[in-house]
Amino acid sequence: MNDLTPGEGLRIPELSPPIAVFLTDEGTVHAIDDTCTHQDASLAAGWVEDCRVECPLHESTFSLTTGEVDQPPAKKGVRVHQVHLEGDDVMVELSQQTPNLPPEGSVI
Repeated sequence: MNDLTPGEGLRIPELSPPIAVFLTDEGTVHAIDDTCTHQDASLAAGWVEDCRVECPLHESTFSLTTGEVDQPPAKKGVRVHQVHLEGDDVMVELSQQTPNLPPEGSVI
């Protein structure tokens, strides 16, 4: 947990698709797919408030607890991954659901 900053995301690029781990200002830890479902943007670079992250590109917001999107232009949510804390270590159990990736050709 020492690598996490409250209110910010940490991108784990070694996974495909990458995931983002967030430490909220309230002290809870969450992991979701890092890629916005509207366009290829890193959610770890987004703004976190009230257990939601806002995409830095077009302001869609995603729930850190359910992955649901509540603001366009994104129409699909992101996968949520289970997080377990073992001391200061953050253990992430990856979701087996199919990820919702942005359309082809939407890379910025």
